[in-house]
Amino acid sequence: MAPAALRVAGRRLSQHCRAGAPVLLRQMFEPTSCTYTYLLGDRETREAVLIDPVLETAPRDVQLVKELGLRLLYAVNTHCHADHITGSGLLRSLLPGCQSVISRLSGAQADLHIEDGQSIHFGRFALETRASPGHTPGCVTFVLNDHSMAFTGDALLIRGCGRTDFQQGCAKTLYHSVHEKIFTLPGDCLIYPAHDYHGLTVSTVEEERTLNPRLTLSCEEFVKVMENLNLPKPHQIDIAVPANMRCGVQTLPS
Repeated sequence: MAPAALRVAGRRLSQHCRAGAPVLLRQMFEPTSCTYTYLLGDRETREAVLIDPVLETAPRDVQLVKELGLRLLYAVNTHCHADHITGSGLLRSLLPGCQSVISRLSGAQADLHIEDGQSIHFGRFALETRASPGHTPGCVTFVLNDHSMAFTGDALLIRGCGRTDFQQGCAKTLYHSVHEKIFTLPGDCLIYPAHDYHGLTVSTVEEERTLNPRLTLSCEEFVKVMENLNLPKPHQIDIAVPANMRCGVQTLPS
């Protein structure tokens, strides 16, 4: 049975979001891995979640959480990252009560495992989990309850997508994930990726549906492109993946 905090959405998600009460959102950047970390909070209840934290910037995230008077419930990962160690483990130590979350299909350890269709609740808001495998088998996209924004991890980047040549990636699977789980969202839904390498911060579903140079191709053409990217191996993969399979747990200095 799903944990009580992670309830399968059984009614229209937008009912959780009160009109005139936008979610608190902060986008933060880690330059070495070009990773975006997202802090979302309910201004009324002060409950919050953090998406894709990075080990090195976890103290920064903790400071912001405290400055804004928030209570961090969950440190959530969109997938088992290969280019950095997650900050989930350290955040659990620095902010008692915070729980780590990742997809069950990732095979990684965490306090809570999520499945497609489940929702992570914080105050009056919720993040719907949409399985979006292809970059890795355990990739998920988190969609805010009013469908105004989606946190796509490495499945969909701005004018690009995550690579599929390691960690059991599959280009065909990724293509169908994006088209069926992300491109079916409203066109004005904001897209917030896990990374950007060109200084871009946000896109929309409609922009990516019509302008993404890879995902506007046919599936067959997309697979050919992905098979011929010839990208170098991520610098931290041999360290990051084993650590992230253990939730990035770190021993705090004495």
